[in-house]
Amino acid sequence: MLYRDHAADYRGMELHGRSVRQDVRELGELLGDAVERHASSAAFEAVEDARTAAIAYRRGEASSREALQRIVESNDEDVNASVARAFTTYFELVNLAEERERVRSLREGEDAGTLADGLPAAVETLADRGASADDVADVLDAVRVVPTFTAHPTEARRKTVKATLVRVTDLLEELDQHRLTEREQANKLARLGALVESVWTTKQVRDRRPEPFDEARNVHWYLANVIFDQVPEVYARIEDTLAEQYDDPPAVPEILDFRSWAGSDRDGNPYVTPEVTSKTLERQRHIAVEKYRETLDDVSGVLSQDASRMDLGSVEASLNRDAERVPSLVAETRERYPDEPLRQKVLVMWRRLGRIADVRPGGYDDADEFLADIDVVEDALRANGADRIADEYLDPLERQVRTFRFHLASLDLRDHQEMHTDTLEEALEREGIDYAGMDEDERVEFLTEAMLQADPVLDLADTEELSEDATRVCSRFDALADWHAEYGEAAIDTYCISMTERPSHVLEVLFFADQAGVVDLPEHCGLDVVPLLETESALGNARETMETLFDNEAYSAAVEARGNVQEVMLGYSDSNKENGFLAANWALNEAQRKLADITDDLGVELRLFHGRGGSISRGGGPMNEALLALPPETVTGEVKFTQQGESIADTYGNPYIAERNLEQMLNAQIRARYDAVDRGERDAASDRGDAIDPDWIEAMETMAPAAHEAYRDLLDTEGFVSYFEQATPITVIEELNMGSRPASRSAERSVEDLRAIPWVFSWTQSRCVVPGWFGLGTGIEAYLDAGGDVETLREMYEAWPFFRTTIDNASMALARTEMEVAAEYAALAEPDLRERIFPTIEAEYERASEGVLDVLESEELVARDWLAESLERRNPYVDPLNALQVSLLRQTHRTDEAERTLRLTVKGIAAGMKNTG
Repeated sequence: MLYRDHAADYRGMELHGRSVRQDVRELGELLGDAVERHASSAAFEAVEDARTAAIAYRRGEASSREALQRIVESNDEDVNASVARAFTTYFELVNLAEERERVRSLREGEDAGTLADGLPAAVETLADRGASADDVADVLDAVRVVPTFTAHPTEARRKTVKATLVRVTDLLEELDQHRLTEREQANKLARLGALVESVWTTKQVRDRRPEPFDEARNVHWYLANVIFDQVPEVYARIEDTLAEQYDDPPAVPEILDFRSWAGSDRDGNPYVTPEVTSKTLERQRHIAVEKYRETLDDVSGVLSQDASRMDLGSVEASLNRDAERVPSLVAETRERYPDEPLRQKVLVMWRRLGRIADVRPGGYDDADEFLADIDVVEDALRANGADRIADEYLDPLERQVRTFRFHLASLDLRDHQEMHTDTLEEALEREGIDYAGMDEDERVEFLTEAMLQADPVLDLADTEELSEDATRVCSRFDALADWHAEYGEAAIDTYCISMTERPSHVLEVLFFADQAGVVDLPEHCGLDVVPLLETESALGNARETMETLFDNEAYSAAVEARGNVQEVMLGYSDSNKENGFLAANWALNEAQRKLADITDDLGVELRLFHGRGGSISRGGGPMNEALLALPPETVTGEVKFTQQGESIADTYGNPYIAERNLEQMLNAQIRARYDAVDRGERDAASDRGDAIDPDWIEAMETMAPAAHEAYRDLLDTEGFVSYFEQATPITVIEELNMGSRPASRSAERSVEDLRAIPWVFSWTQSRCVVPGWFGLGTGIEAYLDAGGDVETLREMYEAWPFFRTTIDNASMALARTEMEVAAEYAALAEPDLRERIFPTIEAEYERASEGVLDVLESEELVARDWLAESLERRNPYVDPLNALQVSLLRQTHRTDEAERTLRLTVKGIAAGMKNTG
């Protein structure tokens, strides 16, 4: 325990030597120096003039934003380009300073033992509530948290810029956490200045759209460089806490898993071909294997134990077995490290890893075989009393292999249901089968019989005379069998179906998998088929759809072959875009409860997949709070959710923050699972949802329809789409080289056709976050007019996690809304459109703000001090970008320079708002 005593000696030392104010000030000064050196004196003065005018307005020293508007409108094009670049770069740097402050807070809280919502807090909560070690073991056996990274185009930064910013982050950490001499500090500040100068002089906007494989590589960076190393830390934290709370602590199973859509999500993106998916799978395997080899290099250095000093017979026996398979490899290893069996074994493992994708024999067949060899080394160390070596070097590796295996992150395939239906109509027509002429019942019957018969109906490799889209669908399923053979079934074993409306949409995918040989019912099903429910009709018909599927002979056999687990994905984005904030949240909540009821009735375990985005309107917000707010009856222990765009960078860009985020999610799921089990033991299973006060349900059933009607009235207002095009930068966003996927599903111009990401992105840019609150005020008002009282709403907020999270998220969206800035964007629209639409938005904003403040019993929308401080710091610097963007949007004919500046303002506002879509 000597090392623990030494650790305690350091507890009294200061952990940090800087503050967020110092970081912001010094980074701002370094940026100012770069602007002054590399831009014209006029540009430098324009930046300063815009900054001081914005600050004066925010401090109340100016009555309006007119001075700021005059500054940007009077500037030359090249000066405004520098203004846009300066404020955009400022936010890139401020974001790093605030990230550093989050790390300070986490480290200080951990050191003081005051961090809430982490894994120690979860275990302590269960122990305090009387949970035995067996109870905790049962909870952990059920829990699995599955972040799923997507390639949705919400990351506005170039890869080159991000790489430089990572180096700035590292320098801020060194300045903050290390005790430096005056000369050392000066050297690091000089290096920091050089990096800031590099950011200033680097092109900010991409010249080309990223390709799907670029997006996959982006996700791989976070998995390989941050998450891979943090996973063992998370497990060590929970194991240490269990050991403190229980004399005989339970073993911790795999409670984390990681999946990805990058390189495999075909919905709306014709560029995600089978070739892209193959490259993605290959690269992921390469990354995982190389990470293990790097670890074994490190392990080898400490396993130099002499065979004469330890009983290593088990290791020698394992080497003898290896010699039977790859004799030359073992002979060479023994010659290199005589009398060091542990090091010999590790080198053999290292070399076998290198042969996995090689034509040479001897590579590992799967990760389980590699794990067995790790166990050989670990068991030998423990048998000889070298537990510390095993704990520090082998346990972390084992956790990594169990989590990432040889595929790093399992891929989900996804496509729109129309693609499958249209392909079947084409392909079956060649076989003389009129699938297009069948009704729903006939399609279900046909697909079922086809899957249960021995002979295939289609040859997926024969795509002659098929359309390009149909060829891609058939080729994808044809390739799936090859992917399973090459990379293992677990590497790509899920298929999500966008816009699922009917049972046949699910059966079509199962049918294609059956034709590919990936499914062989009733014995084998190599694919989870996951309906994505996102429209009002799909959510409303969820029970009917799932009952039909579970009653289906083929589909029920597939579910049973997959362990009797049904995954269902819920689409927050399109549901919100179709129904509005409050109605969408309520519909999703009710759909989850209905799905839980039916799966419970039929004895099937439900795994919900939450299609959340980064913004509030797309299901964003604090993840741990969102998990705790899920309906209790849906908490089976497994939960899956998407993470995308800038939320990936914010969550997983820094190791401290990544670990904290994973701990918070696990804390929420462990506590929620224990609550669900505890409630289930006390109440009949069918009554588990009855803890919700009927008056609260009645309140929601009054508010949600009223909110929905108000929202639909807005969207159905004559000329609304034209207003949206004129009063937001949607046309600019559609042309940005942000992601590989088109912004719209077709060439049509309608709200329904527009993707949810650019929809939210555009409103956010104009500082009018309509998707995050519109309809809420009308809903609250309708409830109060119907005889409800605000005290009931306050009780709901205090005692009902669903309602509390809904109100908190709306309050954040309202706080980010700036109606005076939004009015400037509204002024871009034709007068009749503006007068017809913007007053409605203004009035609803006032209703929503008043309603939320009344429920919160507060005078401020932002209850979190850190968020209020961040908004106060950011708003004066976002204002010049908004003013410049409005000025440029007002121009009917823009030069190439002006277009580049306009695109840069989009990027800068996104960085300043820390939110896109």
